[in-house]
Amino acid sequence: MLPSELPDLTGRTAVVTGANSGIGLVTARVLSERGAQVVLAVRNPDKGEAAAATIAGRPQVRALDLADLSSVREFARTLPGPVDLLINNAGLSLGPLSRTTDGFELQFGTNHLGHFALTNLLLPRIRDRVVTVASLGHRIGSLDFSDLQWESRPYRPNAAYTQSKLANLLFASELQRRLAHAGSRVISTAAHPGISSTNLMRAQEKPSLGFRVERFLVGLVAHSAEGGARPTLHAATADLPGDSYVGPDRLWGMRGAPTLVGRSARARDASAARRLWEVSEELTGTHFPLDTTAPPVR
Repeated sequence: MLPSELPDLTGRTAVVTGANSGIGLVTARVLSERGAQVVLAVRNPDKGEAAAATIAGRPQVRALDLADLSSVREFARTLPGPVDLLINNAGLSLGPLSRTTDGFELQFGTNHLGHFALTNLLLPRIRDRVVTVASLGHRIGSLDFSDLQWESRPYRPNAAYTQSKLANLLFASELQRRLAHAGSRVISTAAHPGISSTNLMRAQEKPSLGFRVERFLVGLVAHSAEGGARPTLHAATADLPGDSYVGPDRLWGMRGAPTLVGRSARARDASAARRLWEVSEELTGTHFPLDTTAPPVR
């Protein structure tokens, strides 16, 4: 979806996490070009201000560290006014075992739990849509509910990453189920960028030879951050049903124009989605705010 194909977003507010670089920056820039008031929710405000200087429309920059639940709560508490679009874009992958401020495995804590808490805290003020950015990697992901934080297993960075991306899709689906049960007009969608040349893997400080070779091969098929942002923009603005999943349409989902795509059997497991939601509530201390009774799993 090109910027000219997006609807006019004048008068609407969009919050984009991880908006200081890569796909998040492109997403924020295009939404602003279409008239939205954009909030760049970033871990480093200085980098956020530098990014904001490249965007027309005077976007706001606000500090948000998804690896620190106190930062998530402060962001939600101080953000003024309603939010039309929440784009859960920020993410990281690979690197040695690290933990968030609250003790969660860093990838699961940042990519899933931080966004889970942020969404629940902002949901009473969200008027249109929540978009969660997942990954092709969810297809090889699995959830070990007995050790989500990698406390007893040997740590495998790629498996931790794909676990977090599977969690993103299960979260997006369960959020939509709860929104529909509550009679809300807000919808939850998800998107994946395909293979995009962004700096997502910044946590890999000392890449191995195998990693460098893999990155070279990926680079041969990767599209730009602009191409990677197209599924997110489509999921955020197109006329879609709730629980839609959008990705590129060519090269097995690695690049191309945005289209509705499928997901793995594990990502369609409603019981796992319900269980993940309940575990995430317990871990973050945040809850779905629109009703008190979750719908039954069918």
